[in-house]
Formats: sequence, structure tokens, C-alpha cells
Amino acid sequence: MALMVLNGVLLKDPSQPALLQHVGKTAQLDTFSYQSCAMREVFAHFPEVLFIHRTYNPRGKVLYTFLVDGPRVQLQGPLARAVYFAIPAREDAEGLAQMFQVFKAFNPAWERVCTILVDPHWSTPLPTLAMEFPTAEILLSAFHVCKFLQGKFYQLFLEQPVEKLLLSSLQNTMCSATAGNLRKLSALLSKCIPPARLPELHPHWLLNDRIWLAHRWRSRAESGRYFQSLEVTTRLLSRCFGTVASEKQGLASLFQYMQNSGSKADLGISPSAQNSCTPTDASPQNPKAEQVVEARIQLSLDAICVGPAAQLCLGELAVVQKSMHLISSGSEKISIQILEDTHKVQPHPPASCSCYFNQTFHLPCRHILAMLSARHQVLQPHMLPAQWTAGCATGLDSIVGSRWSEALDKHLAVTLLTEEVGRLLQHCSKEEFELRYSTLRELADSWIGPYEQVQL
Repeated sequence: MALMVLNGVLLKDPSQPALLQHVGKTAQLDTFSYQSCAMREVFAHFPEVLFIHRTYNPRGKVLYTFLVDGPRVQLQGPLARAVYFAIPAREDAEGLAQMFQVFKAFNPAWERVCTILVDPHWSTPLPTLAMEFPTAEILLSAFHVCKFLQGKFYQLFLEQPVEKLLLSSLQNTMCSATAGNLRKLSALLSKCIPPARLPELHPHWLLNDRIWLAHRWRSRAESGRYFQSLEVTTRLLSRCFGTVASEKQGLASLFQYMQNSGSKADLGISPSAQNSCTPTDASPQNPKAEQVVEARIQLSLDAICVGPAAQLCLGELAVVQKSMHLISSGSEKISIQILEDTHKVQPHPPASCSCYFNQTFHLPCRHILAMLSARHQVLQPHMLPAQWTAGCATGLDSIVGSRWSEALDKHLAVTLLTEEVGRLLQHCSKEEFELRYSTLRELADSWIGPYEQVQL
């Protein structure tokens, strides 16, 4: 089914794919390569610098995304700079060589690639990449180094003032990657990080001038837009491909997004035309009325927010829409409620919520959007900070200052669930508690092992 959906999405692509391979011995996808004619043309125009990002799914399969980079590239929007997608059969020398060779066979401009930007974990692919692109210089990307250091700061569980100081210095360095700022950050790491843990942060990267020459040409505003665009792009890839075990399903979701965003017309709707604070006459029990409200919220997001902010909020709105479909009642239907921690929404402008997403990006989260949907309202400009509104340049604060890391996201998800389960157990009867506790006990024993006592 997922392959049928994937094929259907690709066949609707107005630019026929220049290259498309997928081999499936099982229900899963073994190898995959995709490049549309439009993507091929983009690469032909800007082949000098390639940015390669890897996204792993729960099965361990990895999606390689090639994006063009460099001073000449001024393309806007998530995945606008993407020129190639590939899933190698194996992430070894043979599988990677085949992937790179397919890309080169369909892109004669590969010979003009001068620089390739990669993440810090490229140990296995690096020799193969150097062999396939012998004239290109392979460097760590400033974006990946920044996210790597940021994640390490949180993993070390430093004292709050120290963590805040390091993040502030990192932000300043990414905005202005001068040799002086890089030396200051390196010295600060030596001072604040325990000596035994310092090698984990690879401070010598900060003193490698070749890494930062590929980024230093950007102004402060350009750095903000660059980091923001890559943050949205990598999160989008993680959401579409990195959260599902089926490669076909993940790719179908990704290409569906690309198709929708690529064909979206400018509707020319101004915020003043929305009358957002005036509730409609529609009844909340009417499914069509709910669809109208959701459509109006989407239009208001597109009209008010800058592109990357709108994409992040639309992802939150999608969660709200799915949740509303899951929660139902009736004699022949099962009512399902999603366990989630309680959050406090402050509707007064600018709207705020205590959840992780809103505290990180200061954008309308699923809880704020659910409140708007329940009230039949849409987003207004005064409900979000000025830096996210259309026409305003977004600073780097909300991107470099974000507290995202894969380990943190997992910890947050588990913590919210366990806290909610704990609260439910505290308020049930003794008989119900014994029944639910025994169920949890059996689950813990079967998962971790009957010989380890797990504290619930």
C-alpha cells in the first residue's frame, strides 16, 4: 500500500523524475534514488557546494538528502535547495559507492563540485565520498557543528548559568564566525567543561579555519535565515522519514509535502480579511464547519507568518487534526484519548503555552491552535512575536537557542507519558489500581526481563 501511495505521489509530480529507482525484496524498500528534472536543473546551476544531510528511521535505514549551498544560492523555502534523495542498500563502502555513482551518472555537473559539507559523524561514508569526488574538499558544516555542540551542552547536564553562558557564546559565534569569536568559544569550553569530558566536544573544530571560511561570508541576518532554513528542513525530514519504520510510507509523506508546497498558489489573503476574533455561526459538532475553521487557520498562518514559521505551525496543526479524528464517541465507536501532559495556554497577545514547542520557538503550538479551533478563531499578527511575522527578518536566537536534541526529545516524551500515567493511577480506586499496576508490572517484566525488578 505504501509503495502504491509513493508511486501515486511521484506520478503526479509535474516535472517527471530524471532518475527514480526502488527495489523491494520485502515489504520494505531496499534502495531508492530520486531526482526530478527541476532538482537536476537546480544542481546544474549551483554545483559548487553540496550540503549532505542524513536522516535515520527506526529501522536504521538512512535517507541521504543532497542540498546545494554557497553564496550564489538564494532559494527560499524548506527543501527548495534539495537536489537528490537516496536510500543506499547498506551504509558500507559498496552501497555508498553505488549511491554516489548513480548521482554522478545523471548529473554531469558533479565534476564542478568544489566543497561538500557533512555532519560530524561521517566516519564510514567519508573515504567513499572522497574517492567518488576526488577534486572536492570535504568539510564539516557549520550547521551540524553547531547542533552537535548544542546537543552536547544539554547531555552534560551543566549548571543552568554555565549552560546559558555556553549557548549565548555559541549563538554569537554562529552569527559572526570570526577567528576571535571562535577562539573565545574554544577557551570557554576549556574553562566550563570538565577536562575528562572536553574531548567529546572536539574543541579543535572551532580552530579549524577551513570549516568556518565556508560560512563566514554570511552577514548576521543571512546567518539567521540560513540556520533557520536548515533547522526547518532537517526537522521536516525527521518528521516525514525519521519517525516511521516503513521507508515507503516516510518517502510518500515527504514527497506529498513537496508536491503540496510546490504547487501552492499565492491566495493573496490579507490578515485583515480574516475577522479572526469573531466566532463563526458554525456548530462545533459539524465536521464541515471544523474543516472550514482548520482551513481558515491554515490560511491565516500562510498570510501572517514567514515561510519556515508557517511550516512548523502547520506541523503542529496536523497533530491537532489527527487528534480530533481520534477522539470520538458513540455506541458503535471506541473513544480514544491521547495521553499528554497538561499545559497552560495564555491567550492574551502574544499567545504563549507552557509546552516544549512554544517555549523553544515562541510560535503557536498544537495547544494554542486547538484553542483557536475550538473558539472558531484564526491567528492574528499580535498573537506571535514580531520576528516571526511575514516581512520581518528572523534572528538566530530561536534557532541556536533551541533545546532540541534526539535524546532530549525521547526523554521529554517518556517523562510526559509517565507523569500522566502516574496521575491517573493516583486518582483511581484500590481495585482499579491493583489491576492497572499488575498490567504495568507484566509489561515491564516482559520488556526488561523477569529477573530485574523495575521501579514503577
